[in-house]
Amino acid sequence: MRFGILGQTRAWHDDGIEVPLGGPVRRALLALLLVRPGAVVSADRLAEEIDPGGTPSAHALQSQVSRLRTALGAAAAIERAGAGYRIALPDQEAVDACRFERLAAEGRAALADGDTARAATLLCEGLGLWRGPALDGIAEGESVRAAAVRLEELRLAALEDRYEAALLLGEHRASVPELRELVRRHPLRERLAGLLIRALSAEGGQAEALLVYEETRRRLAEELGADPSAELGALHRELLEVRPDRSPVAPPAPLTSFVGRDGDVAGIAAVLRVARLVTLTGPGGVGKTRLASEVAGGLADETCFVALAPLRDGADLPQALLAALGLRETGLGLQGNGARTAYDRLVTALDDRVLLLVLDNCEHVVDAAAALAARLLAACPRLRVLATSREPLGVIGEHLWPVGPLDEEEAVRLFTDRAAAVRRAPAPDPALVRRICAAVDGLPLAVELTAARLRTLDADELAERLDARLDSRLALTARGSRTAEERHRTLRSVVAWGWDLLSEEERRAARRFAVFAGGATAEAAARVCGTDPETLESLDDKSFLRRSDDGPGRGRYGMLETIRAYAAERLTAEGGAEPAERAHADWLLGLLRSAAPHLLSGAQLGWLPVLSAEYDNLLAAVRRAVAAREPVTALELLAAAATALWIGGRAGAVAPLAAGLLELIDTGDGAAGPPAGLGEEYAVCVLLAASGSAAGPLWQRHRAAAARELAATWSGDRAGRYPVALLLWMMRNAGEQAAPADLRAAFALVSAQHDGPDPWARAVARYVAAYGFLGDGDTAAGERSLDEAAEGFRALGDRWGTSLALDALAGLAGGRGDRARAIALTDEALALTEQLGALEDSADLLVNRGDLRAADDRAAAGADYARAAELAGAAGSADRLAAALRGQADLALAAGDTAAAERLYTEALERVDRHWIKALGNLVRTLAGLGRVAEARGDRTTARERYAEAARAAAGLGPAAPDVLRRLGIGAYSP
Repeated sequence: MRFGILGQTRAWHDDGIEVPLGGPVRRALLALLLVRPGAVVSADRLAEEIDPGGTPSAHALQSQVSRLRTALGAAAAIERAGAGYRIALPDQEAVDACRFERLAAEGRAALADGDTARAATLLCEGLGLWRGPALDGIAEGESVRAAAVRLEELRLAALEDRYEAALLLGEHRASVPELRELVRRHPLRERLAGLLIRALSAEGGQAEALLVYEETRRRLAEELGADPSAELGALHRELLEVRPDRSPVAPPAPLTSFVGRDGDVAGIAAVLRVARLVTLTGPGGVGKTRLASEVAGGLADETCFVALAPLRDGADLPQALLAALGLRETGLGLQGNGARTAYDRLVTALDDRVLLLVLDNCEHVVDAAAALAARLLAACPRLRVLATSREPLGVIGEHLWPVGPLDEEEAVRLFTDRAAAVRRAPAPDPALVRRICAAVDGLPLAVELTAARLRTLDADELAERLDARLDSRLALTARGSRTAEERHRTLRSVVAWGWDLLSEEERRAARRFAVFAGGATAEAAARVCGTDPETLESLDDKSFLRRSDDGPGRGRYGMLETIRAYAAERLTAEGGAEPAERAHADWLLGLLRSAAPHLLSGAQLGWLPVLSAEYDNLLAAVRRAVAAREPVTALELLAAAATALWIGGRAGAVAPLAAGLLELIDTGDGAAGPPAGLGEEYAVCVLLAASGSAAGPLWQRHRAAAARELAATWSGDRAGRYPVALLLWMMRNAGEQAAPADLRAAFALVSAQHDGPDPWARAVARYVAAYGFLGDGDTAAGERSLDEAAEGFRALGDRWGTSLALDALAGLAGGRGDRARAIALTDEALALTEQLGALEDSADLLVNRGDLRAADDRAAAGADYARAAELAGAAGSADRLAAALRGQADLALAAGDTAAAERLYTEALERVDRHWIKALGNLVRTLAGLGRVAEARGDRTTARERYAEAARAAAGLGPAAPDVLRRLGIGAYSP
């Protein structure tokens, strides 16, 4: 039997069936006995504490003990011992509190020993036993109260240890929201404050970290008359010494040591000190990527490594850079500003950033890479670019660094190093090693592939086989393309030679692995390749696959592009491309469909990274389906991925693919529509295509057909497969300034789900209905509807929908002057957007909170605006950055610093988009601020001009314009 007191007192049989204990008196009795299993509790204390305030009765106690014995049966004996009772258990860890204490102690010990991963596992397991407050619902007797306080203190200490482990493991972002809440509940607990400060600082939030320190210091002084501890003071000094900066986006962590090329590393680093664009040129396999990684890793600057090999079209390059920088393309509200291109976001994100951008493998998209590098370098003066390519980019100011083969000594060192990794034996004869390295021309990839053969061959046998293949290698060279590099053609023959040494099963698996773009998990690789884990491990041993066991690609297999190109050739030549591509699409579709039920639930944070890792595989699979004119496969893949794409901010990147798919299924006779049975998938595809910057004609052509299909899918009590499409359909129609009839139809479609079968769709219906009430002037009904929506999303665990509803509720609360509630709602929404990694939305919420705080707490508002500016810059959002700058300008003006206010307002005005509806409110406030600055200088003419300009801009806000102008004090200028 198992017992629980970490929450309401409960008992379960070993099969999980709960024991009916009866009323609160019996639960209190059991709890008192379980606080210290096996210890005797006096009958007087038991009688007094199970009925505090009553008259202790030995007879009543005996009656309750008898009933409890009957309920528990033989699994747990309640024994009379002297003047009291005790519960006898075969194992004290049958009580969750005992098990928790043991796990917490072991976790703390592991943390002290430096075994952080084990500590995190133990602590999470222990904390997972808690179901609520300790001894919840038990009468407040003296010993119960003392036990509960002791357990809650242990729980809090274990939480601190768990977050200590999380920070040591690099999980700063995920820790911030929960640490914020813990600090709010325990404001005098210095260790928690220190953990939050460290997490914020690691994420670049020095401004907010300083605010947390200041609030903690003030509370300690006011409530305890004490100063911060030495540890917290040291953290504060460290914050003051460190410039707030963004976390680096580093190159992939190498799995092997770097051998040779010391002169190249030093020389390239020296050139980068004076040049802003350096391109490493040379054939495939010569080691350009690894050399670039080594150079970047040795520099003090922040680095962003962008792998271009998976791209198939230069048009995808800006999105690849956004992804590498960790930037979303849209906010969670999904009404992205179409006038802002991916390039605009990149410029905003990199404008003031000291960054080395590494563009790896540019040759197949060289024109697009050259154009984008030139534009970014011109717009971002502190940016430098290190490119690798088989040919120069051809940009003015480019410095070329040719990368050749390793010299003999370096090649021998590399071979010896890699040979030692695959075979524990005496080092091969140096003369043989030189002979082997010379046979492969000292090309690093060829050296590594050849060294991997020592796992099954002796060095002399290896040298003989290479010599035996010399004529065929030369023949391959002679037959190669005249435009190809000599060594590249030789490299191809080395890959072919290694290929021939594989078993047939290994060759088959390697051929089929070529269909993956961006690698694969071991499970996915085994399924698509039709093989077993042992074969994959063997390919890894032989360097045809590379397994990553750390970093973002942890637990995935990858294949070097040179090898992948060769494997793809063999796959096509042997007629296996079509079945392999079908297996790849089937596997991916299965994964996406498995994830679908979890993406709008509390499990979304676990599933979103899983699907994000397969983004390149999704693009490859959809492209292949479109190219093969298989619209059914392409529609199913895009629809199944759509929810993750929208939440992850990547819908715009697949818009061109969705548009191409619509062109494929377009009949051309004016009757746009889907293949049979795929109406909802078609509508989702239309919405994806509409998220691109050039989708106007396609949207207009397919809107009516998509509306029909959605209405048919979500009619009556029927529920579709993609409830997110309902929210997107409403937002798209509202943001498109659709015809009134189309807008009413969209509203009716979503509202019809108010009592429908899908809980997420029901929450969306309430969210959308709220705006109908607000439009009719019924604020109370609108707020009730938003409350219901928030509760519906929250019950499902969906952070996305909850944050949207909370943000709207905060706006209503702020509008009626309830700043405390507005701030609380914004705090909750902010915690959710941070968990989702939505920097742009977090910046938006921080500006809102700053505006709410500005009247009462300028320091806190300033910290919010500073953090918002930082996040907006990192997200590449010019409009959110403009809003943050406007907020800072408001504070400067309130403090009487008109010079700083004018500078900040002017900078905000330069960044704000005057044509985007969501930016209009900030534009009006910025123009009004410039008017007040002019007025403070005595320049009434300029002030009147700015006020009038603000009033004209406010006209775009519709019915809200007069109220906005009145609150800004310029209502007289209303047109």
